[in-house]
Amino acid sequence: MSDDMTSARPSPRRTSQEVLKNTGSAPKGGGAGNGGTSLRGSRVRPGDLIFRSMSTGSAILIMVILAGVALFLIIQGVPAIVADWNTDPSLNEGFTLAYDNFWQYVGPLLFGTLFSSAIALFIGAPIGIGIALFISHYAPRRVAGFLGYIVDLLAAVPSVVFGLWGIIVIRPFLLPFSDWLNTNLGWIPLFGGQVSTTGSTILAGSVVLSVMILPIITSISREIFLQTPRLHEEAALALGSTRWEMIKLAVFPYAKSGIVSATLLGLGRALGETMAIAMIISPAILVSIRLITEGENSQTIAANIALNFPIASTLQRQALIGTGLMLFVISLAVNILARYIVTRGSAGGGGKRRRRPLPVIPMSDSSSSTSLDIVTAESKRDPVSVRNSAEGASL
Repeated sequence: MSDDMTSARPSPRRTSQEVLKNTGSAPKGGGAGNGGTSLRGSRVRPGDLIFRSMSTGSAILIMVILAGVALFLIIQGVPAIVADWNTDPSLNEGFTLAYDNFWQYVGPLLFGTLFSSAIALFIGAPIGIGIALFISHYAPRRVAGFLGYIVDLLAAVPSVVFGLWGIIVIRPFLLPFSDWLNTNLGWIPLFGGQVSTTGSTILAGSVVLSVMILPIITSISREIFLQTPRLHEEAALALGSTRWEMIKLAVFPYAKSGIVSATLLGLGRALGETMAIAMIISPAILVSIRLITEGENSQTIAANIALNFPIASTLQRQALIGTGLMLFVISLAVNILARYIVTRGSAGGGGKRRRRPLPVIPMSDSSSSTSLDIVTAESKRDPVSVRNSAEGASL
């Protein structure tokens, strides 16, 4: 009887090295130790070596370019940052005349850049997320593909075209709306002051910026929505949820970090916009939160550099480069924050939960091994029912 039971037991699995040792064969290329049976010692193919070298070189190159840009901005901008703006004759003329130091000059520019980008993000982010949600979960397949192509095509439109569109279409279109805002909500500082008669306002510029950031927010959010596990969506629908409830319960929790990162990347796009803002608004270097006035629009860093660089002296150009250094730091911080949020969301599992271990089943006799094998096989197919039956049995 014992011999039969011994023969019925499955033989232990042999490792790959034992198989190679018994058969006397080894992979091509040999290897160090163990008679050439190491699988890591295979010969590197030329194609793999070339591809790895190109990939490594590309990664190093982008880091070198980024460091070169930062080094250039620091070297060129530091002389104007540390200069005495009250006594230097080249800084006591032109567009730098009314400022005592670099920080007094760059402060309003930083505010204008962040303020216009925040307004654009407030307008464009909900629209972009809504478009992505429609493409991924509501639109028919043909309509979704066509609409996705149109949204991606917006990224190829030059900034100057958006600027012309803002001058010809957006500014006249927003004039009646600006009058209504001033009449009914003029007690709010954002909508107070003298309403512009030409439409050259920060509101018009922010609306154009919101359209320019739509491709980034929409494309990233759409891909994140499509990566939601199908089982999560089907489980929500099976519990009686409507389409919107399924999206709220299954899609949004999974895509939360992706939505935030897409929004921050759209913010980075708005921070660096130049021509559209320079063409649409009538700026001034001051701190103002009014949206519908003319001549009280805070200038942005990128537009200020584009407008003043051709007429600047040597030290004034260095001052403009110093403002570009501030914009570089802000954009870099925004992108690092977006990357951190994505990495944190991935580390958290994007809404995934750990599986709870199956209950331990005590083994009283030799027949229990067969029962354990059956339970293990069933648990692979339907772990929830096995867990529920085990908990019922324990009760």
